[in-house]
Amino acid sequence: MGFCVRSTGISILAGVLAVAMVPAGQAGENEWKAESFWLHMNSTPISDQMIATEAQRRSHVVLNAWESDLAAKFKAANPKIQTFVYKDLSSTRSYACSNGVDDSDLPTGVGYCEADPSWFLRDSAGNRLEYGGYEGHWQMDVGNTAYQNAWADNVVASSAEVFDGVLMDNALFACDTYHDGVCPAAYPTDESMRAAYLSMLAGTRQKFVDAGLKTVANMSNARLHEGAWDSYVEHLDGGFDEWWLTFGDKDLLSEYEQGWSRQVEQITANEAKGKITWVQPHHSGAEQPFRYAYASYLLAKGEHAAISEIEETDRYDGPSRWRAEYDWDLGTPLGAHHEVGKNVHQRDFECGTVIVNAGRTGSAPVTIRLDQTQTNEAGAPVTYVALPGTTGTVLRKEC
Repeated sequence: MGFCVRSTGISILAGVLAVAMVPAGQAGENEWKAESFWLHMNSTPISDQMIATEAQRRSHVVLNAWESDLAAKFKAANPKIQTFVYKDLSSTRSYACSNGVDDSDLPTGVGYCEADPSWFLRDSAGNRLEYGGYEGHWQMDVGNTAYQNAWADNVVASSAEVFDGVLMDNALFACDTYHDGVCPAAYPTDESMRAAYLSMLAGTRQKFVDAGLKTVANMSNARLHEGAWDSYVEHLDGGFDEWWLTFGDKDLLSEYEQGWSRQVEQITANEAKGKITWVQPHHSGAEQPFRYAYASYLLAKGEHAAISEIEETDRYDGPSRWRAEYDWDLGTPLGAHHEVGKNVHQRDFECGTVIVNAGRTGSAPVTIRLDQTQTNEAGAPVTYVALPGTTGTVLRKEC
């Protein structure tokens, strides 16, 4: 599910030979490294030192509307970093209104107090729909043209001179999202709900283009709806998958019709269009889920995809863990990833190799022999790897 913020504040078997390791960053003139983003939306304090550090190594940072001062500091520390503002497409927040007056800076595009009553979605009994588990989040009618225009006009007016882009949270696909089994009377099917979102994204697109604001939408669970990711991205500058491949240390998405390939293809498809992709695996930092997600990301990454792991759902405060592997320079990709065994995919680079076994967790290891000795994550030289299901590896070689 999409996140909602409140304004208050493996073991891999390997054959071993002796080889000298090339230090990271010395693999070639054209560096090819991971990109990572920071979602800072819980209004926790950020020191100037933290900004100085993270601005240099993150490609994007997402902030709240009331953190324009932080946006300026990030840009001063690194003019290349892209600053985005968080805005929920799908709700207005009653807690952001006091004594009949909406807060000046909102996590939404429309204030609760000023919203037209016809913009609120209702169930079949006429009751307004509130996000389950998120008190004070009231679902709005994204298919309503007046709401669309008010949302976009407000966001552009408050953001265009401050931020580089907008993270549009909750671009939904299922009609009962946030209220299981209950669909809005206006959109009783998933198909009608998706049509409403397409209407909003298409109808407001030019406003953001004209304002010079990039748009990335949170499209969690797009994999469950064939073609949904691409249809929404057509009207955006990129997409964010909040739940990507790993949903916990022991809950790893393997290959099936709505599984591994569909999420990896999100990156591939966006790269082909020159569009942004942010992916967020959920895990504690354990080895298997990290390596599985990270290697899968590298299989598809081009110039526009970034990764950021998270342990606790909706804990968007400090920067996500920075991995040493993010600084490894694998050199130029030698092509797209290709299948080298059932559900086993490999991508070759000038200075390394990435391999993923997307078979079911616990399935037998598949042995892949390398064309030359390479160095694994532990610094050991290897001539082959044996990968069980839902594991991955990133290898480096002399170049």
